[in-house]
Amino acid sequence: MSAWTRAREQARQAAWRSGYDNAQRAAAQGLAVFPTRNKLPAIRSPHDRGHNCKGQCGQPGHGVYDATTDAANVRRLFLLAPHADGYGIACSGRMIGLDLDRKNGVDGVATLNRLAREHGFDVPQTVTICTPSGGFHLWLTVPEGVTVPNSVGRLGPGIDVRGTGGYVVGPGSTGRNGEYTFHPKLGYVDPQPVPEALLRLMLPPPPVVRPQRRVIPTSGDAAGRALEGLVRVVLDAPANTRNSRLYWAACKGWAHVADGHLAAGDVESELISAATRVGLSEAEARRTVASANRTVGAT
Repeated sequence: MSAWTRAREQARQAAWRSGYDNAQRAAAQGLAVFPTRNKLPAIRSPHDRGHNCKGQCGQPGHGVYDATTDAANVRRLFLLAPHADGYGIACSGRMIGLDLDRKNGVDGVATLNRLAREHGFDVPQTVTICTPSGGFHLWLTVPEGVTVPNSVGRLGPGIDVRGTGGYVVGPGSTGRNGEYTFHPKLGYVDPQPVPEALLRLMLPPPPVVRPQRRVIPTSGDAAGRALEGLVRVVLDAPANTRNSRLYWAACKGWAHVADGHLAAGDVESELISAATRVGLSEAEARRTVASANRTVGAT
């Protein structure tokens, strides 16, 4: 074995030992860990590409879903990953991670500070890991029962959220570009709660609830179906087309009034009601319906 080969093997063994020892310390603190190599899971998947198994098969090789706090299982995983140079910490339960990149002209720290100013929160002094590329990982906690999804750049340039099913690289890990270390001015502190305003930005928007259809008074079955269809046009209109869709539906409705198929009061009340239910003001809806009436000349 050449001196270069021997030195390379010694460096590999040292990186493995460092990753293993640090992973065991993290597991002893209740953090679920698994081996990594250059930030990625170090154990090859037992499945073909495209599988959806998350460890249900019982075999190792599922990345963050292998994560464990049991010392014996940590040792077993690392023995299966002789080229590991670090470890990942699963973001599960109440822990999440903020990955702040600072490279290629993007500054996640500046983005986070801007969000703090705009939304009125303070960035807490929490566990801060310095990454080899000059960025930071912040460890934060969320309230019990809150599920934060993973996201890339959703909060802004240079900020990735590591939530349920995600992970952060543990301090003491090494990679091609260097070592992950605790921030020298902070050391280890307890992970702090995520500010409420920042948490709201991390969570997906609530689902859109379509208003339930009302029973529409009709002067006949065919006319009733026609008015019901016009109401549906307004209720299903995308946000930036609601007023124009209302105008179109009102023109059609007033045309039915003009030929005697619908009552003017039914057209006006049902379309205005539908418009206010999707976000238009009553005054705006009345103006649009009245404008359509003048165009058609129904009354």
